[in-house]
Amino acid sequence: MSKAFTREADQDDGDDDAPDAPSALPPGTRNYITPAGLQRLKDELQFLLRKERPAVTAVVSWAAGNGDRSENADYQYGKRRLKDIDRRIRFLTRRIDLAKVVDPEMPRDERTAGQVYFGATVRYANAAGEEQVVTIVGVDESDHRRKHISWISPLARSLMKARAGDSVILQAPGGREELEVLAVHYARVDVEPFVAIG
Repeated sequence: MSKAFTREADQDDGDDDAPDAPSALPPGTRNYITPAGLQRLKDELQFLLRKERPAVTAVVSWAAGNGDRSENADYQYGKRRLKDIDRRIRFLTRRIDLAKVVDPEMPRDERTAGQVYFGATVRYANAAGEEQVVTIVGVDESDHRRKHISWISPLARSLMKARAGDSVILQAPGGREELEVLAVHYARVDVEPFVAIG
């Protein structure tokens, strides 16, 4: 078969950490995520599969029928958009397949109820006495506006397994900082729902 009729290799298969992609998971780990975070990923995947991809495919088909494809902007843009959509579909499918749902609302035994784990909301103070509250979530759910931090972030790793009253050391790019854990609790984590743009 002529090379002209073979499918181009997806050279971007490993390009899922594009600038707009969420952080990479550490090799060999599960994708820890809250129920709301997983639902957001599923909603986006369904939107891409059922609405966005079919709509762009229709435009590409229409544009392909308009003659010379090399100078057809609708065709060229549509093909690039399809490539982006397919890359995102592969990324979301892998993230969903690796998902390990951890519900912060699930009952905990006495030993772990006051300890920081995935899904915990933690109030802590730095050496200057400034207090902050963060919630530890999955890499696909981190949202600095909501103070939701990824479980693989340096701050979350420093807080893991600590209890109220414990001091922990945060190794940050700016240096070492001592933090005091003031309170730990578990509650429902609200994630901003997926909203299609455009």
